[in-house]
Amino acid sequence: MSPPLLSRRRLHRGSFGGLGLVAIAYVSIDYLSPWHERLQPILWAALAITAIIRVPFYKHWSVELRAAIPFILSMIFMLSALLVEMISVRSVTAVLGLDWHMATPPLPDVGQWLLLALNEKLPETVLDILRAHIIGLHHYLMLFIMLGFSVLFNSVEAPGLGLGARYMFTMGIGRLLRTIAFVSTILPSPRPWCASTRFHVPSYPHRWAQKYYVPYATDSNAIRHIIIQDEVYGFTGDHNVEFQPDWGSMNFLVDFLRPTAYEGSSQWYNLLKKGGGGCNDLMYSGHMLVAVLTAMAWTVARILRKMAPCSAVSSTPGIRIRVGYSYRTPFGEAYGGYSSALIWMLVLHSAQREIRERHHYTVDCIMAIYMGIFLWKMTGLFWPIKDTSRDKRLNKLEQIQSKLVQAAKDSDIDGVRELLEEVELSGQVSRGPGSRLMWLFAGATIFFTLVAVLLAFTLLSDG
Repeated sequence: MSPPLLSRRRLHRGSFGGLGLVAIAYVSIDYLSPWHERLQPILWAALAITAIIRVPFYKHWSVELRAAIPFILSMIFMLSALLVEMISVRSVTAVLGLDWHMATPPLPDVGQWLLLALNEKLPETVLDILRAHIIGLHHYLMLFIMLGFSVLFNSVEAPGLGLGARYMFTMGIGRLLRTIAFVSTILPSPRPWCASTRFHVPSYPHRWAQKYYVPYATDSNAIRHIIIQDEVYGFTGDHNVEFQPDWGSMNFLVDFLRPTAYEGSSQWYNLLKKGGGGCNDLMYSGHMLVAVLTAMAWTVARILRKMAPCSAVSSTPGIRIRVGYSYRTPFGEAYGGYSSALIWMLVLHSAQREIRERHHYTVDCIMAIYMGIFLWKMTGLFWPIKDTSRDKRLNKLEQIQSKLVQAAKDSDIDGVRELLEEVELSGQVSRGPGSRLMWLFAGATIFFTLVAVLLAFTLLSDG
């Protein structure tokens, strides 16, 4: 008879295999089915009900409670970073005016040339696959949400809130670094018509651009002169009068957002929702950053390792019993199975489609890929949320290791089972007087996360 540890190991592998199948099924049904708009809410409801059913059987709510505050702080940090990014997206579009966007040609992009050249060589079936909108931003978000909730099925290491906090914190850092990058140097859009269709900003440059950019933008002699003199010249000081709405204490944003009379008295935050993902090239791709972080969360960094392995030959001839203890890696990395490989293939598919459809230049996608990998690895070095029950189990295992080896040599299967159960119980937190509080926290956590997911998918559906 196999000890409970082996059955738990099989359960872990089976549960994660099931998670991979669910993830693939979600993307496939959403893409292939003509009724995906009807099936999508049904799928969401089914996944939500399945998660709620598993709540009473989850044993790590005390660990989740410790991760709740970092989760909330990470969410606030990510939302703040997204707000700064949204303001900056409109600012870099508005500062040069719509005429500049229409008149400035896109940068030469070798990646785009390569894809056009491949179009002449590849079979039509392959091209149809490359051009297909197989997966979008909401799919990647949903894949991560499924991964986070899979902690209820022991598919990833507790706490699930810790995994979510790390994801949002990493996302916030990535968004801030992206904002610094595209604000520092304004690049022309691969789609010159985009700004005029999305934004209602003045057609002429802002007075800052009229003073520091326009006089030296096209004249090589003027550029040479300003390099030598290192001071502004040739600026007349005349500029158009800008529309001035009354935003109260937020009037300082007028110079950055540049509202027009067409938009009337709209509040500043209403202007941020009209631009979508922006128009001029934003170094690096925000959609690809989400895709890469999701793929990194699914991919193994450190696979299950055996701690304190030992083996013994029992007194029964021909029987050898291996005793060991396995644990998953901290920070919630998953595993490098078939679904992880498929997600990375979808990431590459998304990258070539971003380039093919000219939403981004090739360099934007390349930078997003290695920045996403780098940031996820970097946050993993110091992320503090760990399940201390693992350390308790390992300490208990070290204490009883000699007894475990002796029981194995004596072919005492019942003794081995009892000792392993002691190890497992040593890592469990008592559900004493505070159990009602834990139940309240569990219910509030599930309700809050499901509502947050629903709001994210409905309010941010435009990307």
